[in-house]
Amino acid sequence: MYLEPVQYGLGALSGGLVGFTLGLFGGGGSILAVPLMVYVVGVPNPHLAIGTSAFAVAANAFANLLGHARFGNVKWRCAGVYSLAGVVGAFVGSSAGKMVDGQHLLVFFALLMLVVGALMFRGRGAEGDPGVQCSRENAPKVATFGILTGIFSGFFGIGGGFLIVPGLIAATGMPVLFAIGSSLVAVTAFGLTTALNYAFSGLVDWVLAAVFIGGGVVGGLIGATAARKLAARKGALNTLFALLIFIVAGYMLFKGYTQLSAT
Repeated sequence: MYLEPVQYGLGALSGGLVGFTLGLFGGGGSILAVPLMVYVVGVPNPHLAIGTSAFAVAANAFANLLGHARFGNVKWRCAGVYSLAGVVGAFVGSSAGKMVDGQHLLVFFALLMLVVGALMFRGRGAEGDPGVQCSRENAPKVATFGILTGIFSGFFGIGGGFLIVPGLIAATGMPVLFAIGSSLVAVTAFGLTTALNYAFSGLVDWVLAAVFIGGGVVGGLIGATAARKLAARKGALNTLFALLIFIVAGYMLFKGYTQLSAT
């Protein structure tokens, strides 16, 4: 696919915003990545936008994971169980997603975002247990949430962080900051699984992905710093995360309805 130079510039700026939200929330970057690819950069094929954004988000998530790991915000055992289970789901979901009309996929994605945003806002005051660990007792629950999250992640072509964070909290009771850091392991794994599946179908623009990643690394450093400061304020991260989801979902529903009505 050929894009104008200005579109690649917009891709770098969009990547910066995605990296910032990944560093701040551990998720949300993929929520923004697909609509930014379609509506700001101007990628004409929704499936190409999904495949490209999946790879870019995975790379940005890995860069942000290194920062959170340095500050001890990652529960590695929980993240590993969640990720391994979710990779299977992501492969199944991405295979199904390629068979669904692109515009309908974006509308379904927005509706799912509204549900998750409501759940995050409802539990915004929960502090969690910072000493929680994944054990033989809660591993099946963590794996179940991982598989389900992976299916949704692959189907909608997202890193899945906005599902993984509440999923980890629900499965283990960990604080939101630890869920954010741990979620980045799964976001990386899910995104790569989805991106490789789309790449085999020629649905990844590697140049656009590269500039998107470059912007994301810079934005991620800023976001991770902001996350540590906001974590000290009870419910602040959860509330901001939920508001971000509502805003983007509303915009996507409006654009999706407009485009479907025109066809």
